[in-house]
Amino acid sequence: MQVTVSTSPHLKSNIKTAIIMRQVMIALIPVVIAAVVFFKYRAIWLMLNCVLSAVISEKIILRIRAKSTSTKDGSAALSGLLLALILPPSIEWYAATLGSVFAIVVAKQLFGGLGSNIFNPALIGRAFLMAAYPKMLTTFVEPFAVDTVSGATPLALQKFSHITTSSVKLFWGNVPGSLGETCAIAIIIGGVYLLIKKIADWRIPLSLLVTTTCITIVFHWYKPQSGSILFHFLSGGLLLGAFFMATDPVTTPVTKSGRYIFGVGCGILMMIIRYFSGLPEGMMYSILFMNSLTPLINRYTRPKRFGT
Repeated sequence: MQVTVSTSPHLKSNIKTAIIMRQVMIALIPVVIAAVVFFKYRAIWLMLNCVLSAVISEKIILRIRAKSTSTKDGSAALSGLLLALILPPSIEWYAATLGSVFAIVVAKQLFGGLGSNIFNPALIGRAFLMAAYPKMLTTFVEPFAVDTVSGATPLALQKFSHITTSSVKLFWGNVPGSLGETCAIAIIIGGVYLLIKKIADWRIPLSLLVTTTCITIVFHWYKPQSGSILFHFLSGGLLLGAFFMATDPVTTPVTKSGRYIFGVGCGILMMIIRYFSGLPEGMMYSILFMNSLTPLINRYTRPKRFGT
């Protein structure tokens, strides 16, 4: 009898990896269009830079590792695109390139490649850049600005200056912020597409948004200047993270109950960072922290074997 040892998942489906990656990229089209409209050539160059750097890095590392796997599945391109969408439009080209290389080589290939990585590669790339170039990662530009006109994000204005940005601006995206996090309507359209196509499981976004709502209600009642539910929904990386980062099938729990736990944990950690830390945003760190707990969540939420 021959025993085959392989990495998870062990339950297979007819949906190929390339199809999933293609569907996620289709869902990101509204976000990409909004980014180009608001930030023009900066958006185009940043996305091209990150995508090409990620694909080339994966191709090189696969050749070094003598792996037969190709880059045609689109996972490297998607990681590069997601990284570009969570970076400031004004970031220098070499920093964006370095972040893409780090995301692919360290966060993905060092763990064994697609399906074996513990953390979301795009978020790890941004976390690395946040440590290496903190000033660059916290400098944002105004939409439609021809020259580099710096502007504070809505979350930073609310946290440090107690100035609340109007919901209309947040909804349409006419605010400073990361490349793909400003236009809420574009993210919602893409997220709904993922849910309809069943590429993303609705349990994580739902539990994350419900948790955020409950915490915001309590804090808004106690301290009105902390921001309303709508403000926290539409600002920062909440929506992009809920639909496109927290639903990553590789780095999130496989059980239904585990996905609820994952979403609740992300919501709690994100709001703790927004309210009590020195940072205005916490979506990235909350997802990465919950990524580290995914094996533990899977272990304690797996269903009992039949007959036990």
